Amino acid sequence: MQIIMRSLIMFTVLFLIVKFLGKKQIKNLTLYDYILSITIGSIAADSIISLDTPLYDGIIALFVFGIIGYIVSTISFHSHAIEEIMDGEPLVLFENNDFNYQNLETAKLSVGKVLESCRLKGCFDINELDCAVLEPSGDISVLLKGKDQPITSKDLKANVQKNSQKQTLSYAIIVDGVLDESELKKAKKTKTWLNKYIKDKKLNLENITLLSVDKNNKVTLFNKN
Repeated sequence: MQIIMRSLIMFTVLFLIVKFLGKKQIKNLTLYDYILSITIGSIAADSIISLDTPLYDGIIALFVFGIIGYIVSTISFHSHAIEEIMDGEPLVLFENNDFNYQNLETAKLSVGKVLESCRLKGCFDINELDCAVLEPSGDISVLLKGKDQPITSKDLKANVQKNSQKQTLSYAIIVDGVLDESELKKAKKTKTWLNKYIKDKKLNLENITLLSVDKNNKVTLFNKN
């Protein structure tokens, strides 16, 4: 019964603190927000289960961290420099038809993860991608090239649809220097074809960032050298 009562009290306190800090604590957490959230959650859990610890100690600790979070958020709101320190800066991962390898290494992100995020945003062909940016929240924003952006009612009136090409699925055969044989099979290509292509282009497998083939047999290649 005591644990139930402590749970209800801590839930009420947590609810008030989250409301106080704002919805940012729930969605799009930055590194600082994540640390604050898990700390508050750990304090709440420990206060509920540890019956030897006075409940008011946990409540005081929660309010202290809540106030710290509010103060930092307020200062960050009025100071761009502090906001960059606490939340971090956006990193450009793809621009000018190539990957930014330095930023990929800084973010500890593989090309495969960038491609996954692009697919989740509706971009299945790297040739349609104009720019990809890693946001401070950890999400990857993508911008499609003008001709591949969703058609609006204005575009329909201008009859742009006549000149648009049909999208096709692209198969990532090599990602970060690793061959994916299942993707090679889906693309209906053989290792003989791949080896010949690599040899003709005078490439090394280890240096290939991305090699993909779409259903129209269009090859897209990104190489570190």
